[in-house]
Amino acid sequence: MRTGRQLLAGLALAAGLLTGAIPPTTAVAAEPAETPRTRAAEPAGTRAADPYSWKNARIDGGGFVPGIVFNRTEKNLAYARTDIGGAYRWEQSTKTWTPLLDAVDWDHWGHTGVIGLASDSVDPDRVYAAVGTYTNDWDPGNGAVLRSADRGATWRKADLPFKLGGNMPGRGMGERLAIDPHRNSVLYLGAPSGKGLWRSTDSGATWSQVTAFPNPGNYQQDPSDTSGYGSDNQGIVWVTFDESTGTPGAATRTIYVGVADKENAVYRSTDAGATWTRLPGQPTGHLAHKGVLDAENGHLYLAYSDKGGPYDGGKGRVWRYATATGAWTDISPVAEADTFYGFSGLTVDRQRPGTVMVAGYSAWWPDTQIFRSTDSGGTWTKAWDYTSYPSRTNRYTMDVSSVPWLTWGANPAPPEQTPKLGWMTEALEIDPFDSDRMMYGTGATVYGTENLRQWDTGGTFTIRPMVQGLEETAVNDLASPPSGAPLLSALGDIGGFRHTDLTKVPSMMFTSPNFTSTTSLDFAEAAPARVVRAGSADSGPHIAFSSDNGATWSPGVDPAGVTGGGTVAAAADGSRYVWSPDGTGVHTGTGAGSAWTASTGIPAGAVVESDRVDPRTFYGFTSGTFYVSKDGGLSFTAKATGLPAKGNVRFKAAPGAAGDIWLAGGAPDATYGLWRSTDGGASFTRVAGVEQADTIGFGKAAPGATYPALYSSAKIGGVRGIFRSTDAGASWVRVNDDAHQWGWTGAAITGDPRIYGRVYVSTNGRGIVYGDTTGTGGGTEPPPEPQPSGACAATHTVQNQWTTGFTAQVTVRNTGTAPLNGWTLRWTYGAGQRVTQAWNATVTQSAAEATASPLSYNAAIPVGGSATFGFNGTWSGANPPPTGITCRATAS
Repeated sequence: MRTGRQLLAGLALAAGLLTGAIPPTTAVAAEPAETPRTRAAEPAGTRAADPYSWKNARIDGGGFVPGIVFNRTEKNLAYARTDIGGAYRWEQSTKTWTPLLDAVDWDHWGHTGVIGLASDSVDPDRVYAAVGTYTNDWDPGNGAVLRSADRGATWRKADLPFKLGGNMPGRGMGERLAIDPHRNSVLYLGAPSGKGLWRSTDSGATWSQVTAFPNPGNYQQDPSDTSGYGSDNQGIVWVTFDESTGTPGAATRTIYVGVADKENAVYRSTDAGATWTRLPGQPTGHLAHKGVLDAENGHLYLAYSDKGGPYDGGKGRVWRYATATGAWTDISPVAEADTFYGFSGLTVDRQRPGTVMVAGYSAWWPDTQIFRSTDSGGTWTKAWDYTSYPSRTNRYTMDVSSVPWLTWGANPAPPEQTPKLGWMTEALEIDPFDSDRMMYGTGATVYGTENLRQWDTGGTFTIRPMVQGLEETAVNDLASPPSGAPLLSALGDIGGFRHTDLTKVPSMMFTSPNFTSTTSLDFAEAAPARVVRAGSADSGPHIAFSSDNGATWSPGVDPAGVTGGGTVAAAADGSRYVWSPDGTGVHTGTGAGSAWTASTGIPAGAVVESDRVDPRTFYGFTSGTFYVSKDGGLSFTAKATGLPAKGNVRFKAAPGAAGDIWLAGGAPDATYGLWRSTDGGASFTRVAGVEQADTIGFGKAAPGATYPALYSSAKIGGVRGIFRSTDAGASWVRVNDDAHQWGWTGAAITGDPRIYGRVYVSTNGRGIVYGDTTGTGGGTEPPPEPQPSGACAATHTVQNQWTTGFTAQVTVRNTGTAPLNGWTLRWTYGAGQRVTQAWNATVTQSAAEATASPLSYNAAIPVGGSATFGFNGTWSGANPPPTGITCRATAS
């Protein structure tokens, strides 16, 4: 779930979301450009990367899913939107979700928040996303509508003159974005902040305000909130077409629009949006979270709550509007006096008109409730009910074996159960092609069933997570110890995990205690079994200790005044810890249950870290000054100054070298970059060529190197990305690409001390991403003995294509029995294509013939290995694949 506690973390996060340069290409093209920009020449001090593959360390879910959208004309085509983690497409063959917005770059991080999704029922290849995370100044950019003609593989962007709020109050209402089911070039978008209703008549390329729409909304969650978060007008919240009032190719005549206004919640147009009137006779006193039309029966169903959600809501109603007669009927499943929640999740069975379901989204305790009717709301049954309080009986069974942490390790007293049926259940959809399949979103996952009709026959239906591939955690800190589990994480909302296998969902998050959000963690470099974490908690201690590498935990004791986790550091030998919690000053202690001693000489709120060799040395930083303790954190002395005094700063001490410290951070309008100290923090030298840096981490040294590989989320040579250095910062290589940017990656980064090239990257909503080299950079084995001959082969793939251009990737493979120390590739274009810009290889072209040769770092290919390069090209008329691809290899 993403609660108010995580929002506070988001406030601090948003304050540090720093603007860098726009990457040279992107899979999200902005108007009016018709092609991505070409790649700039590699800057001095950098080189192109070894090819990398990117995956998520599996957690499966972890955040709020406020919207699920099924296509109405193509079976098994479905999408999900998240509040901060982008959009996803369902893959029926694997029953997994594919992320669609990983190309969102650093400058446009807000576009990872999705407030509306629409899948085109006329042309199922088309999908649209309304993006933007905050409507106040936490997000510096305006919103946009993204449009795709290939189911989200690539996107084009229409910028809007206002902001959108994918992570704002009211984000579970909707959908705010809708496509005319008869004339699919027409779309409507409901805007927040008093900006009204907007329309596009050219398939989302341009947008204009519907000036005839009379009401921009007036509901604010908290009018007194000076931050602009709770006080924003939630605006226009959903658009629904009555498909019975149109014919193919002609605009649908009747459109219903939901407005965040308790007295005037629903409007209608009967002339294709030319004029609008308040729907007469409608109920008042609540907000209409959803409006779902059963056109066959002529019923518009509306789910109401007294609040905008997704957390709040104390009273709710469900109404049915007869579109033919104008009659309103209160079909609420329970009397209003018996509600302590609002209604939101709302769906109808398109295969069985008259079947409708609705969720009590804000029934936090003891559990959410889902209601089902098969007679258009005349009568209802519940997903669960009491037998003799506090005992209850369920119509369902829950199987969370695929995501076992969904139990939260809890053992609640009745009537609570674990796992819960859900909470924040504002997304609820029956598959329009399969009455047995239903999916619904919660604050932590997507649940679903494939035998829903058992509900009506007296049997029990099975609910399971349907969330694999959808990763939505916000990552605060990462650690990769030299032994034990390869990855430990500090996460927002669900605490964190110990990953012993990155490809499997861990059995449980950190418990004993459970933190709502873990803000910092560390391990003892010379004794990795000793781990410490600090975080936010509803009650109890804000710190915990482990002596078995994070497998089990013991709660610590807070010093007086602690209000939050802050940062924590473990001595190199695990003998003691230094903690800088929120609410009080820096303290030092020896572990679980021990008394803490206040540190002297260092301000409260300083970021703390440990030296990775000397167990008595700790470091601190705040407001441009670096602090050092040589007595285990009892006292600190101010050392280096002139470091970034503005913006977020993160620093780490290098393993294996006492007093070797790297510091990253700053702000675009102030000091910003990467610094190194080799004298224990007495002085720092700025690392040349690094314009901006936000994180720093260490991994296994490259083959032949002695210094650890460095990793950073940085801006180097005018390019924002994830960078690696294998020569102590003298040169850098970008290891991600424009398709893998994940918005904001400024919280944490670390390499793996056991696997060269592996890097773990934090995201703010796309979970933990890790990359491995797929070319020649990785590996620890010595090179094989030279052999007398070699052979190679190549494949050419067009990765992206637009009106006049394309991006291609070529993979060269060693198919022989000997290592290669060079290769030359040739091919022929038959339709006039021209190579315009290349990376990771030198590509020349004469007439139709193209030739590619490697750069110094990817010339050698081991047996069975490969090297990859890419290029941009132009085409007109047609872009068939090249012919006559030949590869000539040179053996070592």
